[in-house]
Amino acid sequence: MRDKVRWGIAGTGTIANSFASDFRYVANARLGAVSSRSAATADAFAERFGKISSYQSIEALVDAPDIDAIYIASPNALHREHAAIALSAGKAVLVEKPLTTTLADARALASAAAASGTFAMEALWTNFLPALSRVRALLESEALGTIRHVSAELAYEKPFDANSRFFDPGLGGGSLLDLGVYPIALCLNLFGAPAAIGGTWKSAPSGVDLATTIQLTYGGFDAELACGFDRNGSNRFIIEGDRGTLAIDAPFLKASRIFIATGSPARRLLASRGQALFKVARRIPLPGLERFDHGFPGHGLQFEIEAASAAILEGRCEHVLMPLSRSIQALEIIEAIRAKHAAA
Repeated sequence: MRDKVRWGIAGTGTIANSFASDFRYVANARLGAVSSRSAATADAFAERFGKISSYQSIEALVDAPDIDAIYIASPNALHREHAAIALSAGKAVLVEKPLTTTLADARALASAAAASGTFAMEALWTNFLPALSRVRALLESEALGTIRHVSAELAYEKPFDANSRFFDPGLGGGSLLDLGVYPIALCLNLFGAPAAIGGTWKSAPSGVDLATTIQLTYGGFDAELACGFDRNGSNRFIIEGDRGTLAIDAPFLKASRIFIATGSPARRLLASRGQALFKVARRIPLPGLERFDHGFPGHGLQFEIEAASAAILEGRCEHVLMPLSRSIQALEIIEAIRAKHAAA
């Protein structure tokens, strides 16, 4: 039985480089190959990461006999096509978020994975970070008491460019697919599927969502989420209970620091949107405020590589922290919000 999964990467962009560099921190996987439409680009990538094999097409990559799994790091609009090619060749797939750009494509990909009996997962790396393991443990122990409210924002200002992947509808553009998927996925991971979905969005000149508010209704509390390209946000994830408040510090998608407040002044601090107050909390111990640091080397993608590789080596088709059903639920939420008329 193999003790390491042999990975190939489809794509050579920024996230592919980060993924490749984090193999140095993983014991149960190794990087073996890369593919790009440009032979020169593939060759340069292969040279940079240890003279791995390089291919000029994903078809050639999935045909490689010494590759077990493919990380799909190609543009969003190609995720379904490239994942389907890999699955049809019997290769496990880890698909960079978003899993696909449409709900219909996500369902088709899940059906293809089920038919092939092959591992498939969306690469929502935040769910696998050590800090999130602590958050889940704290919620399971009811350290915060009964949950009363959840809020999160993920927003990074981007100048409008009709040709960029962020704003081109043909490339899967829009703030929901690029940013909103993170708070939505984290809510699904921590609290499950909501009972009701609401939200509003405003349009960029190209027609994609420039900024969005999302409301997920759970039994006893609401989660109010926001994302956008129109501003730089607080980028924190906050859970308020009747006994305590927890904040995943900014940027929460790269969670490395958690605060838990039990005293009233500290709880008000965590629930605030002020950046200055958090700067104080990072430096100075405050009464009723506990801090947990979960820093990590590299880019933080090693945890999802390790988790996916462990599942593949065990012969599983999904990972419990990121089953395809959750990815489909996230796209159901995104499409339900997008179906509403854009705000004027």
